[in-house]
Amino acid sequence: MSSPSPENSSEKPVINWEAIEAQESFKRLIKKKVAFIVPCTVFFLAYYLALPILVGYFPALMKTKVFGEVNIAYLFALSQFFIAWILAFIYVRAASQWDKDAAAVLAEAKL
Repeated sequence: MSSPSPENSSEKPVINWEAIEAQESFKRLIKKKVAFIVPCTVFFLAYYLALPILVGYFPALMKTKVFGEVNIAYLFALSQFFIAWILAFIYVRAASQWDKDAAAVLAEAKL
């Protein structure tokens, strides 16, 4: 029996994560991700928690009827679905760029 050639080997290469972490391109990628994820998370949590806070502290305002029996509280609750979808769409677009950047980082590390 002959031993498998390195090209056909099923063994995965050992990845030097410390070397990748030290790369400037990796540091830039992490900064870009943090600069997007942290503000989006803070915005979403603030928007999500705004409804119970507004209903608790300003019930008269939130009971204001907009049309028919639909009031501001119902519209605000419905808007949370749209905000979540919009943020998800924006995240997917940003993540596709991060994937390209991550591929470049790996290529730079020659993996």
